[in-house]
Amino acid sequence: MQPNPLLWILPATLLGAILSALLASVLLLFPQKLRTLLLPRLVSFAVGALLGAAFLDLLPEALHGAAPAQVQGVGLAIALGVLGFFLLEKLAFWHHGHEGHLDHDELRRHAAGTMILVGTGLHNLMDGVLLGATFLSSVHLGVVLAIAIIAHQIPQQVGDISVLLAGGVRRGRALLLSALSGATMVVGGVGAWFLLGAVQGYLPYVLAIAAASLIYVAVADLIPGLHRHEGARLSLLTVLLIAAGIGLIYVTQTAIGG
Repeated sequence: MQPNPLLWILPATLLGAILSALLASVLLLFPQKLRTLLLPRLVSFAVGALLGAAFLDLLPEALHGAAPAQVQGVGLAIALGVLGFFLLEKLAFWHHGHEGHLDHDELRRHAAGTMILVGTGLHNLMDGVLLGATFLSSVHLGVVLAIAIIAHQIPQQVGDISVLLAGGVRRGRALLLSALSGATMVVGGVGAWFLLGAVQGYLPYVLAIAAASLIYVAVADLIPGLHRHEGARLSLLTVLLIAAGIGLIYVTQTAIGG
């Protein structure tokens, strides 16, 4: 008998919310110079984990679980998912982009602390929904997606907490607010269990949208920042860390029985 997916969804979403906040808070204890040095490395590894989860697990599973008549719809879901996340990001920074000449990091610095928390909370809520839906498809896919989510949330949490601290929020309160924002992932995961459990036929589309989310975050948000770090040695390290992220997903998938 298959275990209740809710028994996986709850700990996975809690771990995703709490672990990323804890690791981000540990990084904030380091000197600013060391954080600046470590963050691009974390982002590089996160890019690999996101791409690995999308292309090695979510997309193959979405296509495998789709009926022949659904395959084209899965492809459409990926395209619309990427477009949808682009529009969501545009809306999130609408009042701060004005003429479109600010890069992503500058937009984050100009965004108010409240907007950062709301935007991150909604992002985490969507991550929870996608994670919950993925566990409804299979446990091993859910575990792989949870690893990818945690990998990209750590640098995101560091950035969000830094924005709050720069806005005058005390360190303890900034960590608490960031953790509460991350807790929306649990709400999304449990909501997915109640709302999507009766519509298993739509899971290939949900998995395709989950893959689109990971691909968009990796390609549109994270990779452009890595291009700022010049030098052949640093570029080689970036490639190796991206490969390590992909490798982690591959090894995890194999070990769990993907």
